[in-house]
Amino acid sequence: MKYNIEKAKVGDASQIHKLINHFADKGEMLARSLSEIYENIRDYYVVRQDGQVAACIALHISWEDLAEIKSLAVTETCQKKGIGELLVDACLKEAEELGIATVFCLTYMASFFKKCGFSLVDKSELPHKVWGECYRCPKFPSCDEVALVYKIEAKDW
Repeated sequence: MKYNIEKAKVGDASQIHKLINHFADKGEMLARSLSEIYENIRDYYVVRQDGQVAACIALHISWEDLAEIKSLAVTETCQKKGIGELLVDACLKEAEELGIATVFCLTYMASFFKKCGFSLVDKSELPHKVWGECYRCPKFPSCDEVALVYKIEAKDW
């Protein structure tokens, strides 16, 4: 089956919120507020199934050469079908188009991101800039997520 990856629309925000927080409630990812999703809706991609958001991901630009993949969530019925990998690929392609050399993620699902070509790094190797929103996290300052990075080969940026 072919899945269409699309940029999210404002009307998708409540479904994205519900999907992310479904997995956050299970301790599998961090929760996002609805206002945060609205504020960053341009960062999100979605996959729809039967008119509903079945998967989402966000690429958030942190600095001129650094972006973060956040909020990857795929409904249970759509998991193990390659949708997560397609969403990550869409973010990496956009990062490359924007001239961003490094994409990172903070996750509990390190093995998935390793499969997508990311490498484990110590969180202390990430610039302080990436910790800007961490103070809002209920796990701050005892973050238990793992950091991974993906290096994009420089074109003629």
